[in-house]
Amino acid sequence: MDQSQLYQRAQALQPQLIAWRRDFHRHPEIGYEEFRTSEIVAQHLESLGLEVTRNVGKTGVVGLLRGETEGPTFALRADMDALPIQDQKSAEYSSQVEGKAHLCGHDAHTTILMGAAELLTSLGRPKAGNIKFVFQPAEEGLAGARAMIQDGVLENPKVDAIAGLHMTPGQDTGTVGVSKGVAFASADRLVIRVLGKGGHAARPHEGIDAIAVSAQVITALQNLASRMIDPLEPVVVTIGKITGGYMGTAIAPEVEMIGTVRTLSQAIRERMPALIEQVVNGVCSSFGAGHEVIYGDGYPVVVNDLGMVDLLTETVDGLEWAKGWSSIPPSTGGEDFAFYCEQIPGVFFRLGSGNEEERTRYPLHHPMFDLDETVMPYGVGMLSAVALEYLSRHTTSEGEHGK
Repeated sequence: MDQSQLYQRAQALQPQLIAWRRDFHRHPEIGYEEFRTSEIVAQHLESLGLEVTRNVGKTGVVGLLRGETEGPTFALRADMDALPIQDQKSAEYSSQVEGKAHLCGHDAHTTILMGAAELLTSLGRPKAGNIKFVFQPAEEGLAGARAMIQDGVLENPKVDAIAGLHMTPGQDTGTVGVSKGVAFASADRLVIRVLGKGGHAARPHEGIDAIAVSAQVITALQNLASRMIDPLEPVVVTIGKITGGYMGTAIAPEVEMIGTVRTLSQAIRERMPALIEQVVNGVCSSFGAGHEVIYGDGYPVVVNDLGMVDLLTETVDGLEWAKGWSSIPPSTGGEDFAFYCEQIPGVFFRLGSGNEEERTRYPLHHPMFDLDETVMPYGVGMLSAVALEYLSRHTTSEGEHGK
C-alpha cells in the first residue's frame, strides 16, 4: 500500500490507543510483574490472528505476523514495565497503584506496538518475510531484554534486525531524533560499603566514623570524571542512595551507598571497576576504615547500526505526514535495547511527545510525567513504515532474502 495512508489508518485507531494507554496508566506493573498488561497484549494479538507466545522472559509476549513466503524477519520492540515511583498527577487516568506509575512512557510504547500490530495485520500477510512484535518486561534496571533473548525471542524464526522507540518530552510531538552509532550509555550498578567502628558521638576518636569517611569517598569519586578519565570521554558516577547509622548520638559503624556508573565507551566501561576500587580503597584505608565494592554488570552501550539509521531516516523522509528527523547526541541514560543491538542490527530512536502544555514537558521519571497522546498515531505509523520498508528492501521479487 501507499505508505502515506499509514498515518490515516493509525489516526483511525486513536480512540482505541487512548483507551489502552490510559488503562495501562491506571494499572501500572513494575518489572517482571506485568501479568495484567501482558494478558491484555496477548489477547489483542490473538484476536488479530497472530502466532502468539506468552511468558517469554517470564512476562514477555511475542506476536508473529508470518509472510506468505520465506524471507527476512524484522522485529519491533516495546517495553511494558512501570516505575516504583508515586504518580503525582491529578489526571483522571492517574495511577491507581500506590508507589507505582508509568512515568517513562512505556504505557504508550506498549499501546503503539499494539496499534502497529493491528495496522500491519489489517494489510494482510507480507508477500515475503515476517514481522515479530516483541512486548518486553523489565526494562527499568532488570534486563528484560536479556531475559527474552535467553528465552529465544530472536529465534524461530531468526530475527534479522530490530527497531524500537522511546517517548521524549523534550522534543515536539511526532518529531524523530536518532543518534548515529552510540545512542545510550552503559549503565552499571555500583554498591559501596564503608566499614567503620561504632562509638559514642562525644568521643569520635575512639571509633571510625563510616559516615564521615563516606563523605570523602563520594567527593573523591567525582575525580574519576574530572581527573582520571580523558575529558572527551563522558563518564557519570552517581551515588543515588546512602544508608547508615542508627541515631544522632552514635558514630555510624557502617554505610552503604548505591549508585550507577555510565559511560559511552566500552573501553572506558571496562576500566571503571578497577579505578573505583582504587579510589575507595585509598580513601578508606587513609582513615582506617574497611570497604567493599560490588560492581554490577548492567546494561551495555546502545549502538545503533548505521545501515538501520539510514533505513529509519530515509523512511521518515519518504513519509509526507512525518514531522522530520534530526541527528541527536548520545544520551547518558541506560537502555536494555542494547542487548538486542549486541546480537543483530538495530535502531532505537526518540519520538517527541511534548507540546505547548506544561504537563507534557516534565522529564522522564518525574512524578508529574505525562505525554501528548496525539504522539501515538505517529508512533504506530512510523513503526509500521519502518517494518514494511525493511522487508521491501531485503526481499527479492522471488520472495527470498535480498543480498
